[in-house]
Amino acid sequence: MNPIALGIFVNRIESICDEMGAVLRRAAFSPNIKDRMDFSCAIFDPKGGLCAQAAHIPVHLGSMAYAMRDIVKSVQWQPGDMVVLNDPYLGGTHLPDITVIAPMFISSNDEKETLMGFVVNRAHHANIGATTPGSMPLSQSLEEEGVIIPPTLLVRNDVILKDVLHRISGSENGMQGQSYGDFSAQISANKVGCQRLRTLVSANDTEHYFQFLSELNAYGERLATSALSDLPNGCYQFDDYLDDDGAGQHNIKIAVTISIEDGNVDVDFSGTHPQVMGNVNCPLSVAAAAVFYVFRCLMPPYTPACAGTFATITLKANKGCLLDAERPAAVAAGNVETSTRIVDVVLGALAQAIPHRIPSASHGSMNNVAMGAEATKDSMRWDYYETIGGGMGAHAKGDGLNAVQTHMTNTLNTPIESLESHYPLRVLAYRIRENSGGGGQYIGGNGIERRLLFLRPATVTLLTERRKRNPWGLAGGLAGAVGENLLNDLLLPAKTAFDVVRGDELCIKTPGGGGWGVA
Repeated sequence: MNPIALGIFVNRIESICDEMGAVLRRAAFSPNIKDRMDFSCAIFDPKGGLCAQAAHIPVHLGSMAYAMRDIVKSVQWQPGDMVVLNDPYLGGTHLPDITVIAPMFISSNDEKETLMGFVVNRAHHANIGATTPGSMPLSQSLEEEGVIIPPTLLVRNDVILKDVLHRISGSENGMQGQSYGDFSAQISANKVGCQRLRTLVSANDTEHYFQFLSELNAYGERLATSALSDLPNGCYQFDDYLDDDGAGQHNIKIAVTISIEDGNVDVDFSGTHPQVMGNVNCPLSVAAAAVFYVFRCLMPPYTPACAGTFATITLKANKGCLLDAERPAAVAAGNVETSTRIVDVVLGALAQAIPHRIPSASHGSMNNVAMGAEATKDSMRWDYYETIGGGMGAHAKGDGLNAVQTHMTNTLNTPIESLESHYPLRVLAYRIRENSGGGGQYIGGNGIERRLLFLRPATVTLLTERRKRNPWGLAGGLAGAVGENLLNDLLLPAKTAFDVVRGDELCIKTPGGGGWGVA
């Protein structure tokens, strides 16, 4: 195939994902989606193979790429349908991340409808009916984490099924109109995606469209194989630990063995801790997302995000372990905290193979803060959720960045103006946490200090990591500082839930990144 024509096709199909994201962001109601951009968009082929994705949230898209084939086979698709789901054990990540899938059909000359693929978006809802506001509870079972949505028909014949929409975003779940509006935005984004994909298919006809997809996957596999063939053959092992699970289990091991042979990569998590009582467990799709992310970073920037790109990477974990948990294990923090530690473990192993290409550990936590309060006679219910950045690890060519989101999250911060206008909160401080990065020839990035004042009583949940175990340095570089959670300047555990009153102050000091090299 003409490489120029293929390049144009790749850009066109990726631009559809970008436009879907723009529609979703502009139509959404919640600050979590419209300001933090906690969402992702992608396109899949008729069998659920990844065709394209926008540069949104790695943990969303990698997990969708791993799980879509099973989802596609579980539904009888018709034109004008959309299906909604969030069940982590049926293709989701954790319950707040809600996925909406729309098939795209093309009518042929004999009026037969041909399935051409799927457009998909996944967005984080701050209220999914959990036991605590913000829907990131200190849970010990999946049922405590909110409404569980198996693959469920949400739109039929281009008409929203209002009873379904009401059930998953209605008052019986303690949710608000904001959530209803976010679902509408997700539906709108998929409608635009279907329209643009239909235009792209029509411009090429169905036969040529599928030929382009085949060439796209072959191209992605060639680029990936070439990049991974630069890695020295061998077997590389590393392990790291989560601080705790919030339910009494400490020092939870994640172990990996990476075997590399001529561009083929086998990632084996045997030796990882069994699933735990707390909510740091995750489905294997989340582990896959972290693995795919790391190896994608080793490929050229123009490598397409498609199924072929990941064809030479295989993944293994023991059923029932932390990274392939079984129902009804709690998973709220697995998607955010455990996925981040998986990245550290995989990078730690690869640092033995390619030490000058791998950075030191970054801050290693999404520093999750969830809060809110039930409605009273004087105020409406509110739910708020955010992740807070930290320091990036240093590397062989320079210092780490200060105060950024790293690795498995790619969200923005919530602007102070938006936070204060939507919620009974005031931001007293939002600044770089000086001297929190690890020292060395190159210095790790500094973390963040974020201090909030509560204007009304609320319930708060913190799910954080790297509060006991420092982000490690490489090549003799020093570790970054651990994080701290403080309420009225009194130290809090890494994972905790508590009530606050008007005038209380919450301070989150996030970890710094590890240093690189001897100073």
